[in-house]
Amino acid sequence: MYDQIIDKNNKNSALSVSKGKADPVTVNTNLKIVKRKTLSADDYVKGIIEGNRTVLSRAITLIESSRYEDSLLAQKVIEKCLPYSGGSVRLGITGVPGVGKSTFIEALGKMLTNDGHKIAVLAIDPSSQKSKGSILGDKTRMEELSQDANAFIRPSPSAGNLGGVARKTREIIILCEAAGFDIVIIETVGVGQSEVLAHSMVDFFLLLQLANAGDELQGIKRGIMEMADAIAVNKAEGKMKEISETAASAYRNALHLFPQNENGWTPRVYTCSAYTKDGIKDIWQCVEDFVALTKQNGYFYKNRNEQNLRILDESIKQSLLDNFYNNSEIKLQIAKAKDDILDNRISAYIIAQDLIDKYYKSLVQQ
Repeated sequence: MYDQIIDKNNKNSALSVSKGKADPVTVNTNLKIVKRKTLSADDYVKGIIEGNRTVLSRAITLIESSRYEDSLLAQKVIEKCLPYSGGSVRLGITGVPGVGKSTFIEALGKMLTNDGHKIAVLAIDPSSQKSKGSILGDKTRMEELSQDANAFIRPSPSAGNLGGVARKTREIIILCEAAGFDIVIIETVGVGQSEVLAHSMVDFFLLLQLANAGDELQGIKRGIMEMADAIAVNKAEGKMKEISETAASAYRNALHLFPQNENGWTPRVYTCSAYTKDGIKDIWQCVEDFVALTKQNGYFYKNRNEQNLRILDESIKQSLLDNFYNNSEIKLQIAKAKDDILDNRISAYIIAQDLIDKYYKSLVQQ
């Protein structure tokens, strides 16, 4: 009896083991791996002009690539797209973290798409200085706008290199305009130098503020306020509405102390709520008034021309830097010089000048 109980082959035994079924195959043997087609410059341009979002996204990825081969192809694409660009209103939006930039852009964007506009949002996302990683969460924060057929949202990591982002963002603007977007919004990180760079690539610069932000931001406010074409005190709803009106009045008084702008425009101050949508329409009307005035007095086109000349200057500087640091002899000399600098055997200034002299000498010998 005991032997019968422990007999695993006995079907009546609690210890009997059933064969069971084999695990299903986890790999689909019928699945064919299709390699993505390599696009030429003409393929990219054709797709962009036709409004193909997939091709536009691939072209932007090409621009953001650090590979030398990709950069050569990207420049061909940009050159071919240039004749189709320039027809949008370029709007820069900045403000300290937490001011509600993404919520504001979504509210403004939905209003504009409902009015028949096509908008592109290029959001420069803050990156970790250590890992260069980035959350790129703007599509998550602008969930409704990201699903709009007339909107295109492209977050780009700053990766600690604002100069590189500025150059690539300008190039992406060209592609978006060629794709038919008549309004391009640039959202900045909201800390320091990124505002200056954003201001250099847009037509209208909007500063979002909060009421009761405190005096700790006064240092950054002054410089940005001088660049702003309009200031909007956001989150002016509920109990904060009256407080926001008081803050707006203070900003108006502060703006009167600044010198008259070259463009003939007097900056305006508004209160708004991206949550309730109050004041959003008035702010867009302000943008339209600015564009109409500056086109009439010629400043709009003058500013665009100056931006293009600035791009020329920055491109030359960047090209020289790239050529210098990619020079094989210079790479070797820099590696040797680091030990001397760290051991305080020679000044970094002297080594820098010596490296530049050697670089020019290598060019002559070529």
